[in-house]
Amino acid sequence: MALIVSVALFGLLATAIAIYGWRRYAKPARLLEQLESDPAAPTLDRIGQPKPSGMARRVESIGKQVPVSPQDAQRTHQTLAAAGYRSESAVAVLYGIKLILAVTLAILSIVFRDRITVNPVLRIVLPIAATVGGYWLPGFLLERKVTKRQQKLRLALPDGLDLMVVSVEAGLGLDQALQNVGRELAVAYPELSDELSLVNLEMRAGKRRAEALRNLAERTGESEVRKLTAILIQSDRFGTSMAEALRTHSEFMRVRRRQEAEERAAKVGVKLVFPIFFFILPSILVVAAGPGILQVFKYLFPLMNKGIQ
Repeated sequence: MALIVSVALFGLLATAIAIYGWRRYAKPARLLEQLESDPAAPTLDRIGQPKPSGMARRVESIGKQVPVSPQDAQRTHQTLAAAGYRSESAVAVLYGIKLILAVTLAILSIVFRDRITVNPVLRIVLPIAATVGGYWLPGFLLERKVTKRQQKLRLALPDGLDLMVVSVEAGLGLDQALQNVGRELAVAYPELSDELSLVNLEMRAGKRRAEALRNLAERTGESEVRKLTAILIQSDRFGTSMAEALRTHSEFMRVRRRQEAEERAAKVGVKLVFPIFFFILPSILVVAAGPGILQVFKYLFPLMNKGIQ
């Protein structure tokens, strides 16, 4: 049994490393380069992402068996889009992963519950908790990924706005400026570059500029991106200076980022009270007062006992 568990853990670790390496280093841009040079390469979906593999198709088929309401499916699709997964099969794949993980953890908890606990109540609660945790864990990790991606977009916006201002002042239109910013920021800020490239693709496909920008705000779910799209739509509608509006918004975002940094720095003192009180102060007391306390126990208590006698 120990050998089987070791092999299973090794396989899980190898799979996690392989998935991380694929997502970290095998970028879609490399796949696009291969497609340009190799006509026999695998086709892409209309969103620019590779078609799912055989394993993904199996997980998708399992996820389609999960009964999901249209409202939950729409909400999950928006969350996946905010995390960068825009494939039409992403919702089914996510629910397939949830179902597979819940069933796997439930089986493992039933198999190993005799070794984990002898409490009859815990033996009943453990499989239920493992099942619920397995179904909930992918959603939790997805929310973490959404938050991380939104933070990257928020940090990339000031530099992107500066480059957009330079492009507009150089005589480019808004469409060409968005395309230029998306191309130039592909290395430094791939998330923002990906979103701007998708906006350009939507406009080239026939969508109106305002609609494509609104889709950008809804797709990312980031408040700063919503403000930027509102500024771009209003400036385009009323014919005001696009460069001046973008420059003002960029300065506002930098000031707000500085204020947020100052706010977090001001909270550090309050947050350090509890670690200092519970961890650092007892150590200091032991080091500083420990020798004196030992001397008291060594000399004072014997004298007190002699005086009492």
